[in-house]
Amino acid sequence: MDRKKIWLSSPHMGGEEQKFVKEAFDSNWVAPLGPNVDEFENEMSRYLNIKSAAALSSGTAAIHLALIMNGIKAGDDVICQSFTFSGSANPIAYQQARAVFIDSEEESWNMDPVLLEKAIKDRKKQTGKYPGAVIAVHLYGQSAKIDEIKAVCEKYKIPLIEDAAEALGASFGNRKLGTFGDIGILSFNGNKILTTSGGGMLVSDNDEFVRKARFLSTQARDNAPHYEHTQIGYNYRMSNVLAGIGRGQLKVLDKRVERKREIFDRYKKGLGRLKGISFQPELKGSYGNRWLTAAVLEPGAREEVRLELLKYNIESRPLWKPMHLQPVFKDCVRYVSGVSERLFKDGLCLPSDTKMTNGEQDEIIGIIKKMIRG
Repeated sequence: MDRKKIWLSSPHMGGEEQKFVKEAFDSNWVAPLGPNVDEFENEMSRYLNIKSAAALSSGTAAIHLALIMNGIKAGDDVICQSFTFSGSANPIAYQQARAVFIDSEEESWNMDPVLLEKAIKDRKKQTGKYPGAVIAVHLYGQSAKIDEIKAVCEKYKIPLIEDAAEALGASFGNRKLGTFGDIGILSFNGNKILTTSGGGMLVSDNDEFVRKARFLSTQARDNAPHYEHTQIGYNYRMSNVLAGIGRGQLKVLDKRVERKREIFDRYKKGLGRLKGISFQPELKGSYGNRWLTAAVLEPGAREEVRLELLKYNIESRPLWKPMHLQPVFKDCVRYVSGVSERLFKDGLCLPSDTKMTNGEQDEIIGIIKKMIRG
C-alpha cells in the first residue's frame, strides 16, 4: 500500500544529538573512547543513581562480559528467563555454559520467582552445585518481581544479572530498573527507547566490575607501551560518535517514557473494554516505560490482526518466542508452566512509535476493533 509506514518503534531524535556528534567530528574523536563516552557513562550513572557504567557495543556484549566476570565457564548452569529476546541467552552459549530456562508468572510476564527457586534447588540436586548466575529480564519495559528474584539469589548466594535492555527509564519502588542486580545491562539498539544506533551499557555499584568491563571490552590490553595481552579480550567498546547520540537522547528520555505510557493508555482506553483483548499488567509499586504496548488477543486472532495491519503498512510483531521453544536451545533444561507459550501464541506488540500521531493511533485502534468484533 502506497502510504507512510507506521513503525513498531523507530528512532526519535531529540534535537541535541547532532551537537555532541559535531563535537566528536570537530575534535577528531571518531574512534572508540573519547569525551562523549566518558560523559555518557557519567550522565547515565547519575540518571540511574548507580556508581559507575561502561558504554559498550551492545546489550548482548554487556551480558557476555557479566558472565565472564562472574566466572561462568564451560559446563556451568546459568539460569535465564525464557520469555525474552535471544540476546539474553546467547552469551551463555558463548561461554559454553548450560542455559536453564525459567517460565514467566502472570502478574508481570517476567521470571517466576517460585519456579526460579525450584530450579535452583533441583539443579543443585542434579549437578552437585548451584547455578553460576541468574539472568532476569524486564520484558517490554515492565518490572519483573525483582525484589523476590533478588531475595532468592541472595538466599543461595548466586549472582544476579539484571537485563534492563528494554526497561531504561522504568522503576520499581524508588529505584530505577537495572540497579537491583550485581550487574545491570542496558541496550541502545535502534528500536529502543534511547538509541545510539547500536550500543549498550554495563552498570554496577561494584566499581571493580565496571573497571574490568572497560578493560575486557578494549581487547584486554595491559598497561605497557606496546600491545601486551595476558587475557583474552573483546572489541566491545562504544565509539565516541555513538556516545554523542546517546548523550542527546538521554536528555529527552523521560519525555519518551511519558509518551510511551500515553500511547499505552490510549490503546487500553480504546480497546480495553472489548472482549478478547488484554494488556501486559504493571506490578503494584512499579513504573514501566511501556517500551512496546503488548497485548494478548483471543485465540487465533493474532495473525489475522497482524496481517490486516500490514495491509495498511502498519508494523506490529508477535511477542517473543520463548527461548525453550527455540530450535537452537531445544536440548536445554527448562522449568515451565505454560505461561510464556500461551502469551507467545496469542500475543502481539502494537505500534508504539513515539513519533506516531494520535490520529494514526486512532486508525490502528479502529482496524483492531473491526477485526475483533468481526
